[in-house]
Amino acid sequence: MSDKPAETKTETALSSDVTEVRAQKLARLRETIGDVYPAHFHRSHTGAELAEKYADLAPDTETEDRVTVAGRVYSARNSGMFIDLHDASGKIQIFSHKDTTPEEARALLPMIDLGDIIGVTGLVRRTKRGELTINAQEITMLTKALLPMPEKWHGLSDIELRYRKRHLDIMTNEDSKLRFRQRSRIISGVRRFMEEDGFMEVETPMLHSVYGGATAEPFKTHHNTLKLDMYLRIAPELFLKRTLVSGLTDKVFEINRNFRNEGVSTRHNPEFTMMECYWAYADYEDIMDLVERLFASLAQTIHGSTDVAYGEQTLSFKGPFRRVPMPDAVKEATGIDFLAIKTDAEARAAAKAAGFEVEKDATWGECLAFIFEEKVEGTLIQPSHVTHFPKDISPFAKEVPGEPRLVERFETYCNAWEIGNAFSELNDPEEQRRRMVEQLEQAHARGEKEKQLDDEFLDAIDQGMPPAGGLGIGIDRLIMLLTNAPSIRDVILFPARRAKAD
Repeated sequence: MSDKPAETKTETALSSDVTEVRAQKLARLRETIGDVYPAHFHRSHTGAELAEKYADLAPDTETEDRVTVAGRVYSARNSGMFIDLHDASGKIQIFSHKDTTPEEARALLPMIDLGDIIGVTGLVRRTKRGELTINAQEITMLTKALLPMPEKWHGLSDIELRYRKRHLDIMTNEDSKLRFRQRSRIISGVRRFMEEDGFMEVETPMLHSVYGGATAEPFKTHHNTLKLDMYLRIAPELFLKRTLVSGLTDKVFEINRNFRNEGVSTRHNPEFTMMECYWAYADYEDIMDLVERLFASLAQTIHGSTDVAYGEQTLSFKGPFRRVPMPDAVKEATGIDFLAIKTDAEARAAAKAAGFEVEKDATWGECLAFIFEEKVEGTLIQPSHVTHFPKDISPFAKEVPGEPRLVERFETYCNAWEIGNAFSELNDPEEQRRRMVEQLEQAHARGEKEKQLDDEFLDAIDQGMPPAGGLGIGIDRLIMLLTNAPSIRDVILFPARRAKAD
């Protein structure tokens, strides 16, 4: 039952030889049993269910309990006498011997390879060494695998191959399997938390005729019947706000897939998941509290504690998080007091004097944000809310009373990453139109000629949107933190990849 060929052959030759041997076994199986890929198989238990049911079964104990299991063959010893069979829940050992297993069943063993999927019916026992085992009475071939498994004790050492062939990565890597199970639990936890907090989940379009809600390069497509160029969603914001206008609910959220035609890195994937929500009659301080409660809840769900290990750090998701205005953070790090600076030219001069190279036409707010990114962002390891962003870079947020250059916006940082972005949402329709027109002009100046004004959204805002707090959370980055993953591609089941090299 071994796939291990002679070491003198090349890897390509080995693969070809192994595939040929498996093809020959498949042909023999078809002659012997007929259907090698049956349509169904009814099992009585999973591996985990058997482990729980027989947890108290003493070593060297046999039962008369007849069970049926199914799974993939991960290892075989003594010419198939001992097989480790894995299903999605765990492992069960299969024992086939002439004293317990009929000849008809044992005759299949030479044709079973690692990676094949089989069904087994037999009697439960626990070996002298304490291994829960099934004495096989019937063996059913369910799927013949034509390709060998990776060496399971090493897994896939080629990182790129792990992402390209995720099925093999999960098949041979318990850490990957656990991480994607945790991802599922985290997303379920987000949904459950939001619903219990009174939010209503909705679904908004992924195909937009006018893209907006964020500043990003979209993916473009074309609708043949409508004869209309369309764009994959870069953000659901403008549709969710229309939902708030409608009065359907005062608290709305969506767990959504967004698409941005931009770079790929350890923290960026062109297709990613966000949770975006809007809460009528709330502001950004209410949203800060929501974020803290949500993050603490998720940490407790996954780890049983608000303390989470990430790399060499221990991150505390117990609220309240540190809250610091951006101008204060920059002043603390550099000594530059942006609130005392009055003009764009003075801001550029102050930045240059401190050794920062900013754009020649950078505004006061752009200078502040640039220095924050350069000097402060990398220091924000523990969960923190950075508040009071410049209005220059926050077109949809309300002004801070008494300081019109700043807005009621915060971003949540952890491990030096931005993982959440929230506003006290702008709902003045005239101011909203003015800022969106200004944003459009800036986009056209950058060469984004296809960018359009979303008149349908502005029409909805003219109808009247209640004051609201809005939030977007990068789910993939949050999952990275909660599962100790070094790259966003480790938490996306099938991440974007470069074209396969010849």
